[in-house]
Amino acid sequence: MNQIIHASPKVRKFARQLGADISQLKGSERNGRITEDDVRNFIKNQIKQQENPPKKSIKDEKKKLEFDHSEFGEIEVTQMPRIKRLAAPNLSESWRTIPHVTHHDEADVTELESFRKNLKDNFTGEKKKITPLAFIIKALVNSLKKFPHFNCSIKDEESYELILKKYFHIGIAVDTEHGLMVPKIRNADSKKIEDLSIELKDISEKCRNLKIDKKEFFGGSMTITSLGGIGGTFFTPIINPPEVAILGIGKIVERSKNLMLPLSLSYDHRVVNGADAARFCNELKDNLGENFAYKLSL
Repeated sequence: MNQIIHASPKVRKFARQLGADISQLKGSERNGRITEDDVRNFIKNQIKQQENPPKKSIKDEKKKLEFDHSEFGEIEVTQMPRIKRLAAPNLSESWRTIPHVTHHDEADVTELESFRKNLKDNFTGEKKKITPLAFIIKALVNSLKKFPHFNCSIKDEESYELILKKYFHIGIAVDTEHGLMVPKIRNADSKKIEDLSIELKDISEKCRNLKIDKKEFFGGSMTITSLGGIGGTFFTPIINPPEVAILGIGKIVERSKNLMLPLSLSYDHRVVNGADAARFCNELKDNLGENFAYKLSL
């Protein structure tokens, strides 16, 4: 059944002159009657679409595989864990929009490790088990105090206003069977080393048991991601927006009788430059080394 087009001869002629297919138009008047304004608006929209074609989704832009994987052998299709599915868009957006640069360095933690392993309870004389990460958190906070632009976020992408944070909430990347989670250690500057160690264990357990509040993943100053318990030296951690830097920690290695901690500092080059990153790492190394700033916070 042919569609009835409600338009006057004058409007039809006007449409032909402009090269508009009147059958594609929707009239704005009663019973769908087409007016000259409807024709004009149709032409304007066509011009806009030609100048600004709709963006293809990432899925559309992906090249179709010429051959299916199953043609080469046995395969299994599984669903990515929920936490990883939730994190994937944020990681992609971070890598796509933030100009990442990674500064690699090493900190001599020989004295720190000796100090940590010889800590004893004043009353029982038993050795205290404190994770190295607690000391690293304290050293990082002291570095952030000296370099406050590492503890900020970009407020506006157009004006590039910066939000300078007066608090010190350190994100900790926790590896779980569900995927990587990054809860925050709140007000790390006001907590003792031993308290930080206890809290680290507590939030890690909450993450692994999916019992942590969603709010605890937001409002951070800077994130630490550690591969020390697994292995490896240097890597390029992806910034956790809206933060502007992230500190990667490798496995402590012995070199010339000294214990060296690999450091990988990724930073947002819009906010932090290479000289800033080098100075920040130097400060961090001092705080982890002979300065023993962490001794004052036991």
